[in-house]
Amino acid sequence: MSRLALLAFPSWSLHGPPHSDPTRTRLSSEIWGSSESLPLILLDKRGGEKEKPALSHSMSTMSGKNSPEGEEGAGRMKSESWGQSNAMGEVRRGQVILAAYLIVTLDLTFLFMQFGVIPYLAKNLGLDSVGFGYLQTIFGVLQLVGGPVFGRFADQFGNRAALTLSCASASAFFLLLSISTSIPILFLSRLPSVFMHGLPGAQKVITDLTAPSERAAALGRLGLCFGVGVIIGSALGGVISTKFGVFVPMYLGLVGSLINTVISIVWIPSPAKPKSEQRKTENSSVFNVREILRVMKFPGVMEIFLVKVLSGLPIGLFLVMFSIISIEFFGLEAVESGYLMSYFGVLQMVVQGLVIGKLTSHFTEQTLLKLSVFIFAGVGLGMALMKTIWHYCIIVVPLVFAFNVQGTITDSILTKAVPSSDTGTMLGICASVHPLTRTVGPTLGVILYEQYGVSSFGYLQLIVNLGLFVYLLKSKNPLRETKSH
Repeated sequence: MSRLALLAFPSWSLHGPPHSDPTRTRLSSEIWGSSESLPLILLDKRGGEKEKPALSHSMSTMSGKNSPEGEEGAGRMKSESWGQSNAMGEVRRGQVILAAYLIVTLDLTFLFMQFGVIPYLAKNLGLDSVGFGYLQTIFGVLQLVGGPVFGRFADQFGNRAALTLSCASASAFFLLLSISTSIPILFLSRLPSVFMHGLPGAQKVITDLTAPSERAAALGRLGLCFGVGVIIGSALGGVISTKFGVFVPMYLGLVGSLINTVISIVWIPSPAKPKSEQRKTENSSVFNVREILRVMKFPGVMEIFLVKVLSGLPIGLFLVMFSIISIEFFGLEAVESGYLMSYFGVLQMVVQGLVIGKLTSHFTEQTLLKLSVFIFAGVGLGMALMKTIWHYCIIVVPLVFAFNVQGTITDSILTKAVPSSDTGTMLGICASVHPLTRTVGPTLGVILYEQYGVSSFGYLQLIVNLGLFVYLLKSKNPLRETKSH
């Protein structure tokens, strides 16, 4: 985040004003790649102005004037030029971030639309429950493997290429679903999901376009998009498939994904990396496992990543088994489960869209991480003691809060802990946490549920997170001082 952008003259580093935000100055020049509106002023290492000799006749004439009026006019021209440039950069930056939010919202809406329809499509094709389990497992494994690869692809080829790949893969996914008239084609439709990572792609865009002090709040607002996708997608999938047929949601998903592809190509910039980073990435493959795992060796990264994985694992196992628990333990009907999912989505929208941003402006990220882990432990105790669906509705409030705060804060900390050239890979690894839970969850969840009951998830959540909370209190992690500036 601290490297300097190279503008019209490759051998010179163009710095912003002494008191400007270095992140935004870099972003404005590096991402948009235009130097026409930027003043051609060079600054020495101490921040003082340094004239470029013989830049042009007019510039040399101006620099030769020693009158107070000439110096005042030149200073005013420089200030006005910088102000116009920064204002234009802010407008464009905001447009790109809004485009990223739109892509994620549409992507998740179509994804959750098909989640509600796939079971009925599989049943119509004659796929039994065991076969459907294999279908879901394949999806989870592909997402697990594809996350880090997609992140590395984003680091090497840029945000535009990465999001375009994700949207194009989603288009192929829905195309295959729309022609799934047999079980083999239905299984084949899972293959494009290996590169369907719209959320990590948008996180990469936002990470590149925001200053460290704004990152957690900006990433948190993606959760608002997630909540919209859950609520609208789940509702539309059921209504449209019932009235117009099971394939119509797939057609809508195909059209919407193609629209997302166009939005990505038109609105998402693809910043060029400095030559030093180009040389480093050109010599390694996107599928280089050693390079992918290299980011875990940076100071403090492995510890925070393990906290991310372990603190949410017990509740993840519970959520994987919730479709069975809701029927057998809570006695819910399908409609009531839908209402509960909507309730969950609304809570997530509130926490991600309204709460996280305010918290990050008052507390350090390390403090919020400890708070989320501590609340997770309390949620575990509540789950161990709950008996009715009304108990669960109360527990869901702190559960959603801790789940979203922990996810957003750990993503923010980890992207700050690695070089900017590796943020995509780091986000891809983080995105693999939930597919990992979905992959191992059914096996471990069934063992816990059948052998020890619903309360076992709560006790495991309590024990794991109490241990992590004590560890965070005593840890001398080098990222301890990482906070918003």
